[in-house]
Amino acid sequence: MDRSTRDGQLTPTVDLSRVSTHEPVAVCDEEREAAVLVPVIAREAGEYLLFTKRADHLGEHPGQMSFPGGGREPHDSDLCETALRESHEEIGLRKGESRVVGRLDDIRTVTSYSVCPFVAQIPDREYLPDQREVAEIAVLSVDALTDRSNYESEQRDHPHYGDIRLHFFHVDGYTVWGATARILVQFLELVTDWDLPPDADRRVDPDADLPT
Repeated sequence: MDRSTRDGQLTPTVDLSRVSTHEPVAVCDEEREAAVLVPVIAREAGEYLLFTKRADHLGEHPGQMSFPGGGREPHDSDLCETALRESHEEIGLRKGESRVVGRLDDIRTVTSYSVCPFVAQIPDREYLPDQREVAEIAVLSVDALTDRSNYESEQRDHPHYGDIRLHFFHVDGYTVWGATARILVQFLELVTDWDLPPDADRRVDPDADLPT
């Protein structure tokens, strides 16, 4: 992929057409279904991704960085509707103002969900968090997310998944990790020239501290 030059340095060019032609791998054997939106914002300086910081009082993954989304409700016609409905509830994304370009591979979570990520272009405007679920909205640049100095990973034994690699993206004082980072890794590898480093930075004990 061609790369643009900004401030004398090469920067990734986001190619969302790669999402539209991607054939996603589905997970169909988990107890519950969920969907998230990977919201892409285009600015003159480049592309950005919108994340939410989950409220501290939530029972699952409090305080973590996430993409807007949640569990499928019986009235949702499909998982794409789930992602859009949850995005409306969590950040005020209005009906008809996003353009879904495709989806990434489903992932499993330790809470027995299969999570389906949809990638969508959304307008560059102010979004308001639903304080019941979202403590904060963060818009982080793809340039920063693909900067190798902002990425690290570790290998550890997981009680559910065995030997796994955890990813950490540190940008603007936020740390994206866990299931959201797994989705982010596939997105960046698919639409930019960023490649996952072949080896983890370190191996840690199973009970080593995780970000809060």
